[in-house]
Amino acid sequence: MYIGDYLGRRALYSPDELAIVDAGKTPHRTFTYSELNNRANRLANWLRDGAGIQKGDRVAVLAHDGVEYLDVFFACGKLGAILSGMNWRLHWRELLGLIEKTTPKVLIYSDEFKGAVEKIAENTDVIAHYLHIEGQGIPNSRYYEKTLSDSVLRPVTTENLTEEDIACLIFTGGTTGLPKAAQISHRMIGWNALNTIIHDLQHGDVTVNTFPLFHTGGLLVYTMPMLILGGTVVLTRRFDAEQVLSLLEEYAATVYAGVPTMYQMLTTAPNWKRTDLSNLRFCTSGGAPLPISLVEQFQREKGVQFKQGFGMSEFGPGVFALAQEDAIRKAGSIGRPNFFVDARIVDEQNQPLPPGQVGELVLRGPSMCSGYFNDAQASAAVVDLDGWFHTGDLAVMDEHQYFTIVDRKKDMFISGGENIYPNEIEQVLYKHPAVELCAVVGIPDPKWGEIGKAFVVRRAGMNVAEAELMGHLQHYLAGYKVPRMIEFRDELPISAAGKILKRELIGSSQPTE
Repeated sequence: MYIGDYLGRRALYSPDELAIVDAGKTPHRTFTYSELNNRANRLANWLRDGAGIQKGDRVAVLAHDGVEYLDVFFACGKLGAILSGMNWRLHWRELLGLIEKTTPKVLIYSDEFKGAVEKIAENTDVIAHYLHIEGQGIPNSRYYEKTLSDSVLRPVTTENLTEEDIACLIFTGGTTGLPKAAQISHRMIGWNALNTIIHDLQHGDVTVNTFPLFHTGGLLVYTMPMLILGGTVVLTRRFDAEQVLSLLEEYAATVYAGVPTMYQMLTTAPNWKRTDLSNLRFCTSGGAPLPISLVEQFQREKGVQFKQGFGMSEFGPGVFALAQEDAIRKAGSIGRPNFFVDARIVDEQNQPLPPGQVGELVLRGPSMCSGYFNDAQASAAVVDLDGWFHTGDLAVMDEHQYFTIVDRKKDMFISGGENIYPNEIEQVLYKHPAVELCAVVGIPDPKWGEIGKAFVVRRAGMNVAEAELMGHLQHYLAGYKVPRMIEFRDELPISAAGKILKRELIGSSQPTE
């Protein structure tokens, strides 16, 4: 059966090719496609026979990246079950809310999260079986590797599975309430892989994945397209700049994906200067505009070319691509839509806008998610009657169909009646050589409604003052766009996916008097 059983097909075509390197283990563990398929079959047999998992049931994972995470994903695919990847940054009560919402029968977890799992087990009877990857586990928890070794090894497929069945749930980063669970179908995975291969990948490619696998960046940007194509994915437990550079060199990685904060951290890692990155065909950056200074530094010091990308949990995530040759000429743009993606800019009446006008970015195509799990109202709210998915991003398109994200609707703030787009201000801040990381947010103000506040991390050894940065901003921006205050910090809150958590910065800011 070709739907769902990804490894069954890959083990047939290239059984002895290297599929996964689990670099979170010491020493690193390697798995061919045949070995990975055997693990998935063993787990699928236990899930079906030992835990009663059937088509449509959920299996939750609360773990750092490792081969076990992919075991679960591929085993669920063989059964027609649904992987529910949990964000380990969440409080146990938040995790409990997601578990109550998605009702998984099995929870597989890392030892680091044992305390949270104990609390969850005390407060819900939804989960019938617990498997621990390391350590001793909570009472009545099974050891993961022993469960695999004790299980029978025979092929598992689900013949009535179709491309519209759901493979996994990916939780979106909501700003209020519980995150919504985007339903990722096998159809979405297949079309995204095709889009990604057309624009980015080729046989023999190797990547290092540093996004968490509960995030669309970890599972779907390069990991699944690469494994469908027969390439090699090196997994890290968590992002560590020094380790990532070492792995890129050791395994001769040909492509790598990250967000701007990750690339900033790579350039300040102690092994940056001595690391050989000559095998990299390109790096892809997404999540936020990549500062030109970083593009130039990677080209100058490492000979590495950049692509800019754009995607989201609910669509793609391979939606837009900016070619290497446009990295500087079209800096800030996310590029053009991928091959099987429709995109346009619309006004508040959902009417298409001409080039040069800012509006909401809407998308249409076969790599769209199947709505949100158990949330028909939210599902209906994001897709209009013509099938366009409303992203919530403000964007503009030029006459050559290059798109640029202006900002998230929710990040934009209004000061004195003027729309302020934090991304624009942040890009100016990044032009200053002393700025390593920055974020701009709107905070309440009794006179103007909202005003801008910038949070800045200085580059090591550079002691820039607030007045100097204010002057720098005033040199490039209209006065109403310049933040009224700058707060210097040693670090900024970073999500597991490498994005700056603006909602935490807003929460830590006091309203002006």
